[in-house]
Amino acid sequence: MQAGPIRIPTVSNDTDWDFCFHLSQQTRILAHQQTDELYPATGSGESEEDTKAKEEKTTDCMSPPKERLAQSQKKIAQLIKGKMNTQANKELIRCAILSRIIFGEEHWKCAQALACLAYGYLTLRGLPAQAKKHAESAKNTLLTWKGKTTSDKERKEILEALVMLYYTLGVAWLLQNHGREAYFNLQKAERNMMELKELYRRGVCGLQVSEKDLTIALGRASLAIHRLNLALAYFEKAIGNVIAAKGDRTLDLVSLYQEIAQMEQLRRNHDQAIQYLQQAHSICVSLFTEVSPQTAEASALLAKAYAMSGEIQHKDAVEIYFIKSISAYQTTLGPEDCETLTTIEEFCKWLVQNGEKREAYRLLKASLKSQMISYGDCSERMAETFYNMGRICFAKGELRKAIQLLRKCLMIQILLYGSEHSKSRDTKNLLTLLQRRGKRAGASVPINLGVTYFPLGHVNKWNSLLWAEGLGRQSPRKVGWKSRIRGDYLWR
Repeated sequence: MQAGPIRIPTVSNDTDWDFCFHLSQQTRILAHQQTDELYPATGSGESEEDTKAKEEKTTDCMSPPKERLAQSQKKIAQLIKGKMNTQANKELIRCAILSRIIFGEEHWKCAQALACLAYGYLTLRGLPAQAKKHAESAKNTLLTWKGKTTSDKERKEILEALVMLYYTLGVAWLLQNHGREAYFNLQKAERNMMELKELYRRGVCGLQVSEKDLTIALGRASLAIHRLNLALAYFEKAIGNVIAAKGDRTLDLVSLYQEIAQMEQLRRNHDQAIQYLQQAHSICVSLFTEVSPQTAEASALLAKAYAMSGEIQHKDAVEIYFIKSISAYQTTLGPEDCETLTTIEEFCKWLVQNGEKREAYRLLKASLKSQMISYGDCSERMAETFYNMGRICFAKGELRKAIQLLRKCLMIQILLYGSEHSKSRDTKNLLTLLQRRGKRAGASVPINLGVTYFPLGHVNKWNSLLWAEGLGRQSPRKVGWKSRIRGDYLWR
């Protein structure tokens, strides 16, 4: 078939395509340099290894397109195995261009290469927009050839490409929060998979898109369109397939058990959700030991599942698994890690809900230094922690301490969001309420009093913000503040 002029089918601003588009220019330059590289001048200083590498590169560039296509296809598998995803994606682009040169634009082999490229953009690069663009450009050609081909071998390859293409489109739509379009395309992938099974007359293996991957994607798409029972059926099928293929202690089951547990929670079937999460936790313990990030995550999910049930008999289990999770995170990832601090915060919220305010306050206070190291002393997370600690003190009737903590929260919020943000206004209103209650109780606690600490670099800005908001009764110039330095903080 006569190959037409190369027209790159892509979206704008795609640097990978630009890289391969200029490949032909580089080939011509290397051809002119071939003599110099093969017969270097005396005293060039090149080693034998450098000369050999240049010879291989020149030979590669001057080889026929079919040979280069075969070389690129072999190279892709090696790059993916080495987790060199960007380079693998560039080789997929090269394969698409070479297929276009060899077979022509309207040949199914060219469309197959584009389908592989689309799948690569999705799985190797996580770029759904580019994946959709290339998949759409290949779809019509594959469908046309599927209808007119008479060779079983060609039909199998075309069906495999269509499964990959529709799977790519479905997952790309799902990543962009379009559940209906995702489910529609994944159903087409499922139908082509069934046709492929009939042609093979046995289980299909060796495909880019496995039956397990397709079933999981269909389950997620079903959940996105609020068909909960259908989503559960797909996930149960996926779990059954994995157990049949790899046994009941494989790592693949952990994420499946965790996802299906979330669906059971949406159905308010908390006992079943807990059972699934217990199975996931058991697998993590057997594969990674009790003290590992994977087991810590499984313990945290199990603790939250027990908490969501609302059953009194599960109270001890919630506490046990939260403590296990926090301990494992602190040991493996460190006390300043985001996962550690997030789990502590979730545990504290549960403690407050169950009346254990003193323990929640102790944990939050103990985590302040770690939060300051991880997020910075003027971060949103620090403001939230001060706010939560202030509310705990308010609930315990400790108004003075509550006001001090909420003032710290307000200062950070004004610095981050400004004085008119809803979070800043809510905190300021709560401070005003606490001050009024303190006055009615006969223990006036002015908002502008109390010990506050903040970094030296932000002292003047925070002070001016505080007085600009009307939180102080006099100008700081008139008050004559007494300050002293303690470590890295200014106390007043």
